[in-house]
Amino acid sequence: MRIERVVVDASPLIILFKSGLAGLLPQLFTEIVVPAAVRDEVMAGGSSDPAVAGLANATWATAVDDPPIPSVIAAWDLDAGESSARAQALRMNDARVLLDDRAARNCARALQIRTLGTVGVILLAKRRGLISSAGVALTKIPDAGCWLSADLLQTALV
Repeated sequence: MRIERVVVDASPLIILFKSGLAGLLPQLFTEIVVPAAVRDEVMAGGSSDPAVAGLANATWATAVDDPPIPSVIAAWDLDAGESSARAQALRMNDARVLLDDRAARNCARALQIRTLGTVGVILLAKRRGLISSAGVALTKIPDAGCWLSADLLQTALV
């Protein structure tokens, strides 16, 4: 089943903008939703942050107001952006939530919200022929401030 709609959390946006890979998002997905709390987190990076400039100019990003946070999500004690992204994904039914944080991923799985991480975006881009090498793209991720374990890299590149 082709993934068409995603709700994006802050960390994947920041990592993809800082690594120069955010342009993959509109090539992969027809709708990219950014809740207000997520946008606020990204925009807090300061004027010299590439993610701030990137999101400000991302015409493909659909900004939405934060939905009410259901108690089942609030109980996970996630940050505002993570909670808002999950709540929005619940409202959209067929959307995946793009996230990296383990606790946020566990919350999404518990609520049966399908997920995709930054590494998954890169592997999907490779599978669809948008990039020539997942390995080259993955080497940009640590430079963008996201630690990847050797095991994850090995698994991703198999």
